[in-house]
Amino acid sequence: MLRKVLVSKLHRARVTDRDTSYEGSITIDESLMRQAQLRPYVDVEIYNVHNGARFNTYVIPGGTGEIVVNGAAARLVERNDPIIICHYGYLTDEELGIHKPTIILLNENNEIIRKPQSI
Repeated sequence: MLRKVLVSKLHRARVTDRDTSYEGSITIDESLMRQAQLRPYVDVEIYNVHNGARFNTYVIPGGTGEIVVNGAAARLVERNDPIIICHYGYLTDEELGIHKPTIILLNENNEIIRKPQSI
């Protein structure tokens, strides 16, 4: 059996911009993507801490500090909204026994302030 589990999380990222005219996706700082084991076009779930909106989209790489919500989802955020970006994957029960998600806490400038080894 495969179970859907948290692989990684960027906690309290700040939206730096929003673009309703873009086709879709979330643009994330490429260095944060590497730290969170995210690859381009991977599905992520986004939780807006400010207004409670929840949505999913796919990732595209961006520049330093960038967190840009694009397309229709841009209407669910405002600049500077704190969001949580979660990446989930499917693991077997055997893999689940040794899996430790990567949790990255960010400051208001989308800089890493804490990256625990596991939770």
